[in-house]
Parts: sequence; structure tokens; C-alpha cells
Amino acid sequence: MRNKIMSVESAMNLLKDGDCIAITAAGLIGFPEYIARKLEERFLETGHPKELTLYSGCGHGVPKKDWGDNHFAHVGMLKKVVCSHPDVVPKVRDMIEQNQIEAYVLPQGVLNQLYRCSAAKQPGLLSKIGIGTYIDPRQDGGKMNSITTKDIVRVMELDEEEWLFFESQPVTAAIIRGTTADESGNVSIEKEALKLEVLEVALAAKASGGKVIVQVERVVNEGGIPAKNVVIPAEIVDAIVIAENVEETHRMTDGTLYNPYMSGELKGPINRVVPQDGVLTPADIICRRAVFELYEGSVVNVGVGVGAGVGNVAAVENIVDKVTFTLELGAIGGAPQGGPNFGATLNPTAFLAHPSMFDFYHGGNLDITFLGAAQLDGEGNVNVSRFGGRPAGQGGFIDISQTSKKIVFCTYFKTKGFKATVDESGLHIVSEGEVPKFVSDVEQITFNGKYSRERQQEVVIVTERCVFNLRKEGVVLTEIAPGVDLEKDVLTQMDFKPILSENLKTMDTRIFQGGRMGCFDK
Repeated sequence: MRNKIMSVESAMNLLKDGDCIAITAAGLIGFPEYIARKLEERFLETGHPKELTLYSGCGHGVPKKDWGDNHFAHVGMLKKVVCSHPDVVPKVRDMIEQNQIEAYVLPQGVLNQLYRCSAAKQPGLLSKIGIGTYIDPRQDGGKMNSITTKDIVRVMELDEEEWLFFESQPVTAAIIRGTTADESGNVSIEKEALKLEVLEVALAAKASGGKVIVQVERVVNEGGIPAKNVVIPAEIVDAIVIAENVEETHRMTDGTLYNPYMSGELKGPINRVVPQDGVLTPADIICRRAVFELYEGSVVNVGVGVGAGVGNVAAVENIVDKVTFTLELGAIGGAPQGGPNFGATLNPTAFLAHPSMFDFYHGGNLDITFLGAAQLDGEGNVNVSRFGGRPAGQGGFIDISQTSKKIVFCTYFKTKGFKATVDESGLHIVSEGEVPKFVSDVEQITFNGKYSRERQQEVVIVTERCVFNLRKEGVVLTEIAPGVDLEKDVLTQMDFKPILSENLKTMDTRIFQGGRMGCFDK
């Protein structure tokens, strides 16, 4: 078999104008930064490759760096994007908002599963995911601006049930990342933080007669990778590129160059920051109340936003080994990380490929998810995907919220200027927020309250000052924090009137006292 190691310049020669390029990453985890930088440089020098379509199965970037998919954000270079979370790639998001490129924002799980359809030359994917949301063609069909007009999602009826059909698209180039390659092109991922969808994307490209280019950190002699460690076999690889300046171009995560406890190569101690007794914030209150929704043996997903702190509270409660935390990106068990390491997990017990994790979720195996919420209305609809025309996207929010047995939305009651103190007597609002979260109508439906109620999902909405449940009759106020005035601090701060529970009660006072609450104590 020929030697497939080549310079980045030679690898880029395999690409052509008009290619549909699929890249795999989660944030900057697994992103082929070295190749992307070189592609940007080539376009700025030569004007090629141009008119590209970019497929991104997750948000590929971080908001404060011009890395990731931002390298493609040039007029002429990029023609269309199909993605799930453009908000973390500000330059691409701005091009969408300014109608400079066509854009579809699809559910993260569906998008990743579509790679398998392309790989098998199947016409598309039938799924319930997205029904009743902006993904539904009876709303927006996943289209994110006015120049995006072609329908790629349609409603179909099968055995008197409604389904959404997502069209698969040919992938003519895959640019992916591994850790080690041999000279023939076999690739392993031992130092990567996630499995991602590297194999599925590579297979999709080969099915379309496309090229597969892999960025790696190192090369070994042919046969130097144990066969069971090979994730991408040489037969579907066209080029291997060795990254330069790995401190920037081949980092494990945005915040970590390399940590064997994140890759699963080693097990190690977990150091967590826990709140000190009596020194709590409104965010702590939200997460401490939310953790009471856990139960022993539950399989849990934790999303981005304020609810990401639920894992830390679980550590304070000493219940981490009594539940199983998962991330939609593929890690099972261990301690999910936040901030610049979001997407990675310390001491994971297993990794699934990105599409396979969504098989697990779509199959109804997720007991509880903790998700954020930007806007909520009286129908129980939630928006996290679009604000004031800004196409934020939602990642796996739709996949997860439509299939989890229980959803716990974790959100501040109001934002922009909201301040409050916490002591053992409760929550004390210092200044009220200017922007309401509980609105008369959400700007875009990312979670359909009516559809959820019809399927009898359990939905809890936790804020720092009160708790709601979504029930058949609507949004019901069930708990209020000590120190909070029902009329002044809750009802008059909402754009709709919730139903007051006949058993409206005060939130558990242990939540406001700091330290361990004993939420699993008998």
C-alpha cells in the first residue's frame, strides 16, 4: 500500500471548488485546526477553494477565538453551511445573519446520523426529532435566513404516524483528525477527548467518490498501530497530514493541550470546586434545587448554561457514583467538564461515537436531562435557537429534549442587570433584570410544549426564585424561594400568568444553607 503521508499543500490539492466538506469536532475538540488555517491562507492568496458547502455536526469553535469553522468565513469561500450550533462560530453566524451564505441548522443527532445515510447511499433519515419545532417544514424547515429556500426536510406519514424526512447530501471531502497514523494511512485516536463521527464522515466521503484527509499528531511505521486501535482504516484515507505547532493546532480541548484522564487512557483523582457553606449565588440555588430531580440509577445528560453546575452539586452531595452522567458528544460516566473543557469528561467509563450516542438518546435511554432556556411562554414552548434575528442554533437540544423521560430546564428568571444575594433565610433580590425569560410568545420554537404535553413528558423549570412544572393544563407554579414575594418578584415579572398550584410550597430550605443537602438521604 502506498505511503499516504504528505505535506499540507499536497493534501489541499485534493480539494476542488464547490466541494461539500464535512469536518468533525466538538468546540475545538478534534478540530483539524492546522489544515483549516492552511486552507484559509490558500483562499486568501489564490481565491481557491471557493463556493464550498460546509457540514458541521456540532459547533466547531469557541466564541472568543477566530479558530474552528471561522477559517471558512469569507465571502466567496463559503457558499452554504449545514450545522447545529453556529453561535460558537461568530464569523459564520454573522454571514448567516447578513444573508451572505445559505444556512440550515439541524438537530445535532440527526445531522450526525445523516452521515451514515450518506455513507450507505440512502436517500435520507426518517425521524420524529424536530416535529413541532422550527425544524418542522410547517415552521422554518431548519432554514435560517431568507436566501435559504430549498426544502431539505419534509413531513411524511407512515402507518398513520407523522415523521420528518431529512434528505442526505453527498460529501465530497472529509477533513478529520486523529492522534496517530501509520504510513499506509491507518489512523487511531488514543489521545483524543472524544470518538466523534470521524469514521462516519470518512465513509460518507468515500461513498460519494470524495477525498478523506486526516490531520494527526504523529506517524509510526506501517503496522505500528494495533489492529483493534485503528478507527479509520487506510483503505478509506487519501492523505495524512502531520500537524505543526500542536500547542495551538492539535489541542485536546480549548483549555487543555493533553490530559490522559480525559482521553480515558488513565484514571486519576478529580478535583472539584465546591461551594463553601453560606457563600452561595443564584446560579448555585438553581443547580442545588435541580439536583433534587435526580434519583439513584438514573442516566443523565447535562447541557450548557447554568445547569452545567449540576455535576458539581452532585459531587458535593457525594452521589456521582449513584447516577451516570453522559454527554451527547459520546462520553459515558466520569465527571463532565465545563468552560474551555466542555465536551470532555474526566475518568469516563466508555466512549460512543457521536451518532451512536444519539441512537442511545433517541431510543429513550436517557432518564433526565438538564438544559438551559432563553425564552419560555405560557404554552410551555422554549427557545434557545434564535434571538433578535441572531441564528444561535441549539446543538443537541432538540434531540435530547424530545426523547428524555424527564427534562429539567435550568434558567435565571430574568437577565441583564439581575443581582441577588443568598443567605440561610433565602434569596434576596438586589436589582431586577431588564430582560424577561418568561414571555408571551417565544421568538422561535426549539421545544414544543404542546407536543411534550401530548406525550406526557415530565418537565420541570427551575429558576433561582421559583419552580414550575409543565402539566396538561399548562405552566404551573409549584414552588417559591424563601425571601421572594409571589406578586412582586414573580407574577408581575412575567409576560403571561402561570397557573398557581393548589399546593404551592416553599423551596427546601436546605438549598439555601450551603454544604451538603442530603438529597438522597432516606
